[in-house]
Amino acid sequence: MPSDAPAPAAKPFGSVFGKYMASAVFDGEAWSNPAMVSTKELVLHPGTHALHYGSSCFEGLKAHRQPDGTVRTFRASRHADRMHSSAQRLMLPPPPPHLFETMVNETVANNAAVTPEPPGSLYLRPTLLGTEQNIGAAARPSRTALFYVLASPVGQYFSGGPLRLAIETKLPRTTPQFGMVKTGANYAMALGVLHEAKQRFGADQVLFAPSGYVEETGAANFLVLAGDTIVTPPLSEGYLHGVTRDTILSVATTLGFSVDERPLGVPELLELASSPDTEVVLSGTAAIVAPVGTLIHEGTEHVVGGAEHGSRTAKIRAHVTDLQQGIVARPEGW
Repeated sequence: MPSDAPAPAAKPFGSVFGKYMASAVFDGEAWSNPAMVSTKELVLHPGTHALHYGSSCFEGLKAHRQPDGTVRTFRASRHADRMHSSAQRLMLPPPPPHLFETMVNETVANNAAVTPEPPGSLYLRPTLLGTEQNIGAAARPSRTALFYVLASPVGQYFSGGPLRLAIETKLPRTTPQFGMVKTGANYAMALGVLHEAKQRFGADQVLFAPSGYVEETGAANFLVLAGDTIVTPPLSEGYLHGVTRDTILSVATTLGFSVDERPLGVPELLELASSPDTEVVLSGTAAIVAPVGTLIHEGTEHVVGGAEHGSRTAKIRAHVTDLQQGIVARPEGW
């Protein structure tokens, strides 16, 4: 059936919400059955653990309208696994995978009518909060928790052409052991650096390269398309293990690419970027695959050689979106 959603592009990404969300609570012993509730203000005690000690994490995934009119999530089980990992690192009770996927699916079903037609989608934000009411519990985890799944009909995250990235080599995006955790503090740490880069250079994002080696931007993974080779830093605890990144690397051979996961220093990056055979991209759930046109290092702008035509970037993006939208068959479990 066609979507009843207003055009999401008319509103900032993530600022429009579906009417319903799934919710469950952990009482210290077990998770409650999930309930569908109206999307409205949460009632939290001022002493809630998450508000004082950062005991919260979240996920971001999408559901897409398919050719038959149904709405289907993309790689929800992988997001469930990542939330489980984040929760464990924060010592929060992880929502079991079946609970995560049930609540995601129920949220999609109850907000299907407002899911836009492609290229729009329904962005889903599963969120886990430590809710124990105790401001003396800084040295131990919250005994109770709230888990909910928020829905937001969205358009494209980046839609203004190739991006401008400022390279930051001194400050890290986050602390090493928490880079792979999807928690709000990691994004907060990048805000000041990103604000300065926007003010000084008109940058869209910051590429963090502490000690001179590329990691990721404030909200997306980083890949270089050097001819028919995808060069990207190997996974570590220092940055987020992106599901879209994994999707791209998983289908690379099908699309005619080889993959080279290895440390990538800034000097080599700039040398690669100067070639007319090189394209640079960001990958993430919100951005999907976004082209980078300019790298800014120590105040000097370096134009990415192959950014103008961007044919390989377009090829990868088209295949990923075809998988998401059910135009081509997905691998088992996706």
